[in-house]
Amino acid sequence: MNILITGGAKGLGAEITKLLASNGEHFVYFTYARSAEKAGLIENTYKNTKAIKCDFRDLNEIEALVLEIENYKIDVLINNAHVGEAINKHIHKTKNEDFIDSYIANIAPVISITNAVILFFRKNGGGKIITVLTSFLEGLPPAGTAVYLSTKAILLQLSKSWATENIKYNISANCVSPSFMITDFTNKTDERIIEEITNKHPLKKLLLPLEVAEVINMLTKATTQLNNQNIVINAS
Repeated sequence: MNILITGGAKGLGAEITKLLASNGEHFVYFTYARSAEKAGLIENTYKNTKAIKCDFRDLNEIEALVLEIENYKIDVLINNAHVGEAINKHIHKTKNEDFIDSYIANIAPVISITNAVILFFRKNGGGKIITVLTSFLEGLPPAGTAVYLSTKAILLQLSKSWATENIKYNISANCVSPSFMITDFTNKTDERIIEEITNKHPLKKLLLPLEVAEVINMLTKATTQLNNQNIVINAS
């Protein structure tokens, strides 16, 4: 199975890359933006991986990746990359530019890459699209997450469109929405916020990235009958 994961060199993405690459029958392509050293370590450890420089803020790198999609002959796309922080300004302190910049960096590249993958899937009998979201989309979100969550909400709706418009081509689209984890992406979060999130969690402990990677691994092997689902991982 050939797999492409965006943002696969650090944090949750690295856990996904390494877990999938531990299966010698897989070949895992993964993108990175500024984590060349971490990407190189993964490539050196797992010979069935290939690191691809693709900063979502660089149109040339996005276009280069899109042009290579057909050559990768992938079976599964995992949309994981995200530019920016999860918890930042309270919404009354945000500016229009904060949202626009996030959409340019986090929505437009995903559309370009996924559309290219869908065209390949349609010509080759099908495939799977898995998009990483967040359980913060459920219920009341933590303060300061408006920009982050608005991008994830758009991706959720895009995934629904990919699912409904492409299932007849044997292409499924599903989402995974993990609860808060400590990763490279969230390690600057205020300890008081982490304590609050932990206390509200049913198990009183934070989710581990490997636990999310295991769910995504399951989805790569699932029947195409599993389609248009958002799997929330928060023990509730």
